[in-house]
Amino acid sequence: MSEQLCILRWESSKLHNEGEQIMVKIGMDYGHGGSDPGAVYNGRRESDDVLRLGLLMAGKLRAAGLAVEESRTGDTAVSLGQRSRMSNERSDTHFLSIHRNAFRPETATGAEVFVHSSAGEEAVKLAEGIQAALVKVGYGDRGVKRANFFVLRETRAPAVLLEIGFIDNTQDNNLFDSKFEGIADEVVDAVLTYLGHTKTDAAVPSLHDDLQVLVQHGLLQSPTYWEQNARSGGSVRGEYAAALIRRIADHLRRGE
Repeated sequence: MSEQLCILRWESSKLHNEGEQIMVKIGMDYGHGGSDPGAVYNGRRESDDVLRLGLLMAGKLRAAGLAVEESRTGDTAVSLGQRSRMSNERSDTHFLSIHRNAFRPETATGAEVFVHSSAGEEAVKLAEGIQAALVKVGYGDRGVKRANFFVLRETRAPAVLLEIGFIDNTQDNNLFDSKFEGIADEVVDAVLTYLGHTKTDAAVPSLHDDLQVLVQHGLLQSPTYWEQNARSGGSVRGEYAAALIRRIADHLRRGE
């Protein structure tokens, strides 16, 4: 990667804070997982829904040039303490916890976003933007609310917890499925707007462009495989990744 591109990516992932520039790092947390499916309705599991949607959001945030970390990327159990501790150790600048709601079957509907009981203006502003985005997609407006949820209390970064419709409501589930991509787009746009960051600010090349650079330098012979699999939610074979890492390391050692 050229020095100029590195600078472009860095410039697009920073905030101004009392005259200082700090890197933006979004912590993405997908509720439940592993032995904890969260709310379940007619075989549908909250842990699965939020993982799929969260991975899509994370990919879109990265494509906009932001640094993103995730609490889990598969169906694995992660304790509440681990989620907050990982975020704090990474020094996330913002934290989004993705969930779906449940009450009595086919009774409640709509979306809401929570901040901690003592949350400051920054978290509230982020929550308001995300709530407006969810309403724009078509969810009923349950508003921004305050609560003493563990991850909101124990995470140092401004933190919000999204409840994206009720998993025990057929109407909300139909909206979740039919507007799946749109939900991700609207939430990501709300985050970018809150940060004062536009998708075009980053000037980040596509995965295809990046792979072509590796091909040109003799580091990659099979770009099609990587383009199909090296995406958010995808996977590549470990030995292929190891071979690519070795080629890049050798390339850097030679100073090419």
